Amino acid sequence: MSLEARVLSWAAWAPGLESQAAWQGWAKAPAPLEREGVPDARFLPAMLRRRCTPLTRIMLRAAYDACPEPLRAEVRTVFASRHGSINESIELIECVARGLPISPAKFSHTVHNAQAGLFSIAAGNRRASSSLAAQQDTLGHGWLEALAHLQREPGRPVLLVVGDVPLAPTFAPLVKEPVCSYAVAWLLGAGAEGEPVSFALGASGGRADLPWPDAAELLRWWLSGEPALEIGGMRQRFAWTRS
Repeated sequence: MSLEARVLSWAAWAPGLESQAAWQGWAKAPAPLEREGVPDARFLPAMLRRRCTPLTRIMLRAAYDACPEPLRAEVRTVFASRHGSINESIELIECVARGLPISPAKFSHTVHNAQAGLFSIAAGNRRASSSLAAQQDTLGHGWLEALAHLQREPGRPVLLVVGDVPLAPTFAPLVKEPVCSYAVAWLLGAGAEGEPVSFALGASGGRADLPWPDAAELLRWWLSGEPALEIGGMRQRFAWTRS
């Protein structure tokens, strides 16, 4: 069984890849993404900008670029990140272990829905939102969550944002993944507008490790015009097809 959605718009950000034209060029000759970098986030009020972690700046940059301003307060949102702001959590835990004071303000931004919360505040968005992590399957389950929102309310678009930054050295050796900073956002709808894409789940047939994140591979496929893409997950296989 497959489920269909329509891609209304997309945006992505990584160091050195800050426009759709840059990503279209990357899709023709893909290469590993850069490790470090953050957008300036001038689109956010100064008070909120100061509260943003690097991941929040990156994910909100992609979110704002993918979603036109008139829709930002009205869309449902799904923020999917394998690690979230775990680096800030590690820093706080190390402070506790050393008997050092910790910052309550920093603590409030280590929760996994920090990016969704700050988007809600900045955009004045009070619609339903989900924040999830699913290890190596985060992209596929994030897409499935976005489709669930569309099934619940077909007349309202859903903004899906997927992103991560490199893990702090404390945990980095424990995880095998592309080491980079990135976010990719899709605005999905269920009406007649946009380009249709079908999504299906299957039994896992093993995972082929890519030199860039799954979300970047999905964007590469979308920009390439290829008919189908399959990404093997830890527990399931995720398949996208132009429909």
